[in-house]
Amino acid sequence: MTKIAITGASGRYGRTATDKLIMAGRAEDLLLITRTPAKLAERAKAGCEVRYGDFDKPETLLTSLQGAEAMLLISGTRVGARVRQHKEAIDAAAATGIRHIVYTSFINVDVANPAIVTLDHRETEHLIRSSGMTWTFLRDAHYADAMIVNAGPGFIASGVWLTSTRGGREAMVWRDDCVDCAVAVLTQQGHENKAYPITGPKCESFAEIAAMLSEISGHPIRLVDTNDEGMYAHFDTLGIPREPVDDQNVAGIPWNSDDMVSFERAIREGWLDICTDDVERLTGRKARSVRQMIEANASLLRSAKS
Repeated sequence: MTKIAITGASGRYGRTATDKLIMAGRAEDLLLITRTPAKLAERAKAGCEVRYGDFDKPETLLTSLQGAEAMLLISGTRVGARVRQHKEAIDAAAATGIRHIVYTSFINVDVANPAIVTLDHRETEHLIRSSGMTWTFLRDAHYADAMIVNAGPGFIASGVWLTSTRGGREAMVWRDDCVDCAVAVLTQQGHENKAYPITGPKCESFAEIAAMLSEISGHPIRLVDTNDEGMYAHFDTLGIPREPVDDQNVAGIPWNSDDMVSFERAIREGWLDICTDDVERLTGRKARSVRQMIEANASLLRSAKS
C-alpha cells in the first residue's frame, strides 16, 4: 500500500483526515508530520507513525518525509506569508522520492481573484506543477464551519452581522466534506494532475444565511452593510491582527483582517460565486448544505444569546 505523509497532522483538517484514513484501515500507511508530536500520541497508538517536522526547519522535513510515496500538503496558516514554507515541503518531497502531492488549495486561484489567500495558493500550485511530481489540487471553497460555528454565535449574541459583501454569493462547504474529498483522492486512482473546486451545493448570500441563522436559532440577526474600512475597524475592535500571527485565535477566528477584508471583497465582486458537484463526484454523496450545518449546531447557536 502507498505510504502517505500528512503535513500539519495535528491541526483540525489533519486530525480529521487521519481519523478517516485510520477508519479505512490505513493507519500503518500514515506518516504524520507535526511540530508537536505529543499531540498525536493517540494516533501513534492506533498504528500511525508520528514524526517531527517543521516547515520552518527544512532539514526536519527531509527526515520526516523519508519513505512516503504520496503527501497530503495541508496549507499553512500564515495567510500572505506561507509560500516559503510550502516550497520547503515541496522541495523535501521531491528530494525524498514522493511521487504525488495532494494540496489543499482554494477556489478560483488561477485568475485575478482579489482575496489575498489566492496569492499563496496560486504560487504554491505553480511550485508543485514545476516539481516534476504528479499532483491533485483540492480547491476548497469557504468553510461553512468558519461562518456558522465560529462566527455564528457572535452574530447571534450581538444581533448584528457586519459585512461588506453587498449581496455577493458563495457556495460555502463543510470542512468535513473537503476532508472526505482528500481521503478519496488519496485512496483512489485516476486523480493525477487534476484540480477540483470543492464547494457546497448552493450559492447563497450572507443575507440568506443570516435569515437561516435567525430562523433556526430563534434569535434575529440584522445584516448591516459597510465598506472595507468599516470591516477593518470592526476587526480591530475584536483584537484581530491585520497581518497573520502563528497559532492565534480571537473569538474563535484564526485569521488576520487583511485576509478577511479581501475575502469579503472577493465575494462582493463575484469571484467566489462558484458551485460544483465535485464532492459527489469524489465521494459518491452530495455535499452538505449551510442549512444542514446550522441545523446540526442548533443547540450551540440557540444558547449563544444569553
